Amino acid sequence: MTEVVDSGRQPPRRRVPGPARPVRPGNQQRRPGPGARPVAQRRPGTPRQPPQRIRLGSPRPRLRMVSLALTLVMIAFVVRLLQVQAVDASEYAAKADQNRYVGRVLAAERGGITDRNGVALAISTDANDITADPTMFTRKQLKIDDGPEQAAALLAPILDADQETIAQKLRTENTRYVLLARRQTPQVWNQISDLKSALVEKARDDKSTVNVLAGVFQEPSSQRVYPNGDLAAGLLGWVNAEGKGGGGIEQQLNKQLAGKNGKIRYAQSGGRLVPTAGSTETPAVAGSDVELTIDRDIQWAAQNAIAEQVEKSRADRGYVIVQDTRTGEILAMANSPGFDPNDLTRANPDALGNAALQDAYEPGSTAKVMSMAAVLEEDVATPETHVTVPNRLHRGDRLFKDDINHPTWYLTLNGVLAKSSNIGTILATGELGRTQQESNRILHSYLRKFGIGGYTGIGFPGETKGILAAPGDWSTSQQYTIPFGQGFSINAMQAASVFSTIANGGVRVEPTLVRGTKGPDGRFTPAEKPKKTRVVSEKTAKTLARMLESVVDDEEGTGTKARIPGYRVAGKTGTANRVDPATGRYSGYTSSFAGFAPADNPRITVYCAIQNATQGNYFGGQICGPIYKEVMEFALKTLQVPPTGAKPANLPVTFSP
Repeated sequence: MTEVVDSGRQPPRRRVPGPARPVRPGNQQRRPGPGARPVAQRRPGTPRQPPQRIRLGSPRPRLRMVSLALTLVMIAFVVRLLQVQAVDASEYAAKADQNRYVGRVLAAERGGITDRNGVALAISTDANDITADPTMFTRKQLKIDDGPEQAAALLAPILDADQETIAQKLRTENTRYVLLARRQTPQVWNQISDLKSALVEKARDDKSTVNVLAGVFQEPSSQRVYPNGDLAAGLLGWVNAEGKGGGGIEQQLNKQLAGKNGKIRYAQSGGRLVPTAGSTETPAVAGSDVELTIDRDIQWAAQNAIAEQVEKSRADRGYVIVQDTRTGEILAMANSPGFDPNDLTRANPDALGNAALQDAYEPGSTAKVMSMAAVLEEDVATPETHVTVPNRLHRGDRLFKDDINHPTWYLTLNGVLAKSSNIGTILATGELGRTQQESNRILHSYLRKFGIGGYTGIGFPGETKGILAAPGDWSTSQQYTIPFGQGFSINAMQAASVFSTIANGGVRVEPTLVRGTKGPDGRFTPAEKPKKTRVVSEKTAKTLARMLESVVDDEEGTGTKARIPGYRVAGKTGTANRVDPATGRYSGYTSSFAGFAPADNPRITVYCAIQNATQGNYFGGQICGPIYKEVMEFALKTLQVPPTGAKPANLPVTFSP
């Protein structure tokens, strides 16, 4: 018996031959011709394969996959958004703070100051303000704890500043801006910049190196420079740490000199400009240049002369003023001691300012010119009027005397002025009114017209108008001391203006210090014309000028040391008791000399005063007369003023009783 094994495959089905199909017409086989497609022959017994069909896959699975991917992307965005806006909001806000729009001021260039000839007296040069961003010195930023201390150690020697102060500024919280140093020279910033670059290079090779100066920056600024050092420092003043005028012309005309600052707003990241983010800018408008009336050369001569005499006399201080008698323009205003506005750290605080306008003192005998002007204008006397001058004069509760003991003098009114007699002046002014009170009122009115007790009109910061009481308030002694220059106070400019008024034919021209300004457009704008006031008649002024010549030319005069060969000189000496500002009591003397030249065709007035000379002679004619001569000679030559060639008046000084 044979065993049948099932192999799992079906046995081939036997094909039973059927009846043969009849051959229809048209279906007969034809022999293949050339190019005919061969007919595949099927092997006998091979089953016939059914035709294959192409089926397309279903799109649903793929759509499901795309939808799933998009869903996952959206979920990722949502999760990230929640993280930024909720979970890590504070952290990202801090990062955003590192990249935002900031603004800063664009400092305007300060205008220059020149003398009347265009010589520079004050200019501005390029400088840098050294600043820092404290947020760039934190541990989070630098990855170290002592970033501010390391940076301060590097910066302190360069900025010449205290290391701890710098470190404290760099540790400042809640700010992105601190000022480390103002107005540093370009060389200082170059040192810092080189040091920053060196740290960057070192950090590339040594990953442990930290650039602790990355947060230090510079802002363009300017530095005020005074090319002539202490020359005219009292007039010019200085610029303070905030860039504003701290005294003198710098303060008086600060608005014109400073110009108008601009501003810029820009995007920054890590303290650096982002150039693609755009910016808005309002340009700065440069300040105007100021042209003064002074002449640098005459200023130098005046300053040199007064400085030498103050040192020689060991005096507290002194001043010299040179003025154009016709225009009122100040050609020089010198003070000693002075200061260098380029380095105020070495300046004596008592020397700062302009003492010629800020000191108030009793003028002494130079004021007698006003008393004589009143006497002449009121027709009380003439230059030849006889005045008998005793050695002592009793008035009120006091006994008055002249500067020296003398027998009775028989002087003309001209001689009273030439010999500077206090007693003679009291006697002459006592005739101004029918009573002493009326005389006081008349004299007071002339003092006021000459500008005493009021501001000069210059408008200088800190200027004093002096002290002149109303005539009804004059004490018994003041009634008799004021005529010869004690009992009221003035400043040096007021004293010079009195003599310029006489030199100008009796017309007072307000003194001026500024000729004009030149704006950024280059257009020059002249200063306003000074105010003019008729004080005395031209006749009185000319008569008084001739009398003042006797002070210098006559051997009896007190101002012989002021003589200038070839020129007619008018002048007056002064030696007054000085009130010590510290104690309020009389101590020492104020020595002075004032005058103009040529006497018969005046062009220049020079006034000199020295306070509290403690060595050598203290009489005004002796220590200020030579200064007057030196400065006047220099000014006449500088301005090319020729001698008139006319002979002096030679008015009589004495008379025979």
